[in-house]
Amino acid sequence: MTDSEDIASVAVQLADLTYTVEEMGNRLVSFRLQADTQQERADVQQERIDLAARELAEVSERLQAAARALRQSI
Repeated sequence: MTDSEDIASVAVQLADLTYTVEEMGNRLVSFRLQADTQQERADVQQERIDLAARELAEVSERLQAAARALRQSI
């Protein structure tokens, strides 16, 4: 193999490697965006769960107060 052929071969390998690295970078960006979106959804769901738990606790307190009032009236 001549020096020119060696250089050409290395250039092709570097081009392939560069393309592969760029593709991996693009995939990582995509994965990061997906992870961020999933985290945002999880945060929203957690907020909804917390709100529902607070509302349930309030309803439970009202039911207990109503039950005590009913017992006292009997």
